[in-house]
Amino acid sequence: MAKVAVIDDDLAVSQLYELKLKKAGYKVRTAANGQEGLTVLEQFHPDIVLLDLRMPVMEGLEMLKMLRAQHWAKHIPVIILSNVSKEEAPSELHHLGVHQYLVKAHHTPQQVVDIVTQTLHHYKKTS
Repeated sequence: MAKVAVIDDDLAVSQLYELKLKKAGYKVRTAANGQEGLTVLEQFHPDIVLLDLRMPVMEGLEMLKMLRAQHWAKHIPVIILSNVSKEEAPSELHHLGVHQYLVKAHHTPQQVVDIVTQTLHHYKKTS
């Protein structure tokens, strides 16, 4: 069973994705900010991360930089799931190994689950 971490400060969004991903057969952990997210990731070692950019305490970009500094997490697929448009997103994301950038308002939860599945399938083929 693949493991997915959802890091998002919007509790309703986190719970929705957690429910949808669990229904699809994934093991899921959530966190409400980047600092919590790093703790969850360290303990959970997910196969993929859904990451919001704008959060309190520690934003997604800062968390991603710290995550990529960890040897065990250098190649974990990360999908940005944010309401920040791609044009407004920090250009550094590309250099931090972001696999996809999704704007929440442009994708249904089921589409996001499908993208997670496709990403994991592709990642396992190339690993």
